[in-house]
Amino acid sequence: MTHSTSFLFRLSPALLAMLLLGWGPEVAARETQSLGQDGAPMTPTLTKGLEDEAIAPETPRISQGLTVSDGWLQNRNSSLDQVTSVSQLSDVQPTDWAFQALQSLVERYGCIAGYPDGTFRGNNFMTRFEFAAGLNACLDQIVAIIGGGEGVDPSDLATIRRLQEEFAAELATLRGRVDGLEARTAELEANQFSTTTKLSGEAIFAISDTFGDAIGAGEDLTQTQFAYRMRLNFDASFTGRDRLRVRLQDRNINDFRGGLTGTNMTRLGFAGNTGGVVVDDFYYRFPLGDNFRGYIGGKFDADDVANLFSPQASSGGGAISRFGRYNPLFRLASGAGAAVQGRFGDFGLDVGYLAGNANDPERGNGLFNGEHGAFANLTYALSNTIDLGVSYHRNYFPGGEVSLAGGTGSGRAGNPFAADVAASSDSLGGQFRLGLGAIDLSGWIGFTWAQAQSNGSGFEEGDKANVINYALALTAPDLGGAGNLAGLVVGVPPQATRIQRSDPALLGQEDTDTSLHIEAFYRYRLNDNIAITPGFFVITNPEHNSNNNAQWVGTLRTTFSF
Repeated sequence: MTHSTSFLFRLSPALLAMLLLGWGPEVAARETQSLGQDGAPMTPTLTKGLEDEAIAPETPRISQGLTVSDGWLQNRNSSLDQVTSVSQLSDVQPTDWAFQALQSLVERYGCIAGYPDGTFRGNNFMTRFEFAAGLNACLDQIVAIIGGGEGVDPSDLATIRRLQEEFAAELATLRGRVDGLEARTAELEANQFSTTTKLSGEAIFAISDTFGDAIGAGEDLTQTQFAYRMRLNFDASFTGRDRLRVRLQDRNINDFRGGLTGTNMTRLGFAGNTGGVVVDDFYYRFPLGDNFRGYIGGKFDADDVANLFSPQASSGGGAISRFGRYNPLFRLASGAGAAVQGRFGDFGLDVGYLAGNANDPERGNGLFNGEHGAFANLTYALSNTIDLGVSYHRNYFPGGEVSLAGGTGSGRAGNPFAADVAASSDSLGGQFRLGLGAIDLSGWIGFTWAQAQSNGSGFEEGDKANVINYALALTAPDLGGAGNLAGLVVGVPPQATRIQRSDPALLGQEDTDTSLHIEAFYRYRLNDNIAITPGFFVITNPEHNSNNNAQWVGTLRTTFSF
């Protein structure tokens, strides 16, 4: 403070005590709150699981002028207790240096209010801005006294005038800051996207290619591909605990399979060609009491609900291959339907029913007669570093739509029967995650028992097939910097280990050899919005056939998130 201010305090110790009151914390708290809430909805997490989002809180309004409603000064709207005698303040003693000044303020001017616990807290610190705000509030009180015809000491009036001049600049600056905050808040209100909906997005640009002879071609049939995937998520909440998710997607990344490589084992985890903008996710999630959460929607997947224990599950920031992301069993059910998540301490239970063509009312389709699947996923957190899970899946596929391997394994594993034969399946899966300090060890295993549900091409209803897949993954979060992720995945893509055919002449069509999937990737985060992921994977004995040469897949994936 300046020399003139100190001189004024010596003239009026009563005013000094008044200005040392606790107006500052109130003003500072209000200003901090306004700066922290910019009118935008709180950011939801787009990860799977039981994250809680608070969408679009009410935008605060900043009032004009300076008021102190919860400070030490008396205010008509104050919730603090009015003090009529300095003896009511338990932490003020007659020996305190400011006792006489406080007594004068209480008994003469009536502008002291104590905290609800009966304390004064006279040693609180304040800034010059807080001092100016408190001074202004006290002046209002004195003006009220003057207006009521009560007498004021002339020396105090002179001191007040000098203090007003001393802090005129600070008061003007503080008023300007409040006005500026109000203007910014009004602009945000006028231009906000929605009061209930948050918009987020992800864009991927990828350069990719395969190396090695395509199955049956004797040469490499692919050229270097540069393509994109774009997603926009609209997440709306109406209660703060629910979420309506609508995801729009457009991508032109051609899959490395079919006529390009001859196998689904070479598919990328983010590939696909939509031919334009489509709705990729559409569901509503809502609480069912304290331990349950419900899902209902027209388009979502089992992995939107289930806890997968796979650090590399993200298609935009995790493993680069389709198989390397998580257990293919969780790809068997998708479409329209309902699901429930339950959490009971360290235990979790996810159950759901989804139909692939629920909107088709024709015979053999619809919600229950077309492609459909049910799943149950039980998880247990053994400790902070060990998670275990077991899942059961029941699925039905009409003829021509059978896909028992989630588009990741051999052709026989995906459909061990003929193309026109319907099939049902029962599958058991297990997954785990083990924290080892700087790295995580995770993995899964899946068994599928399939059964033909119709006759055709040498198969009869009741014929059986078995499919297996498994993998281990080592991941190192934050390796080389926050937000980075290094990963190594080794596994066996879905493999048909047994196919029972009614026609003896067609026996022996199982996958007799074994393919290995070996993958490495490193996600490097340039900043909060951009990450670059170079990676590759190799498939030995593609299609579980040692006569096929190994195929390599490499990519450089750049992901923009906003």
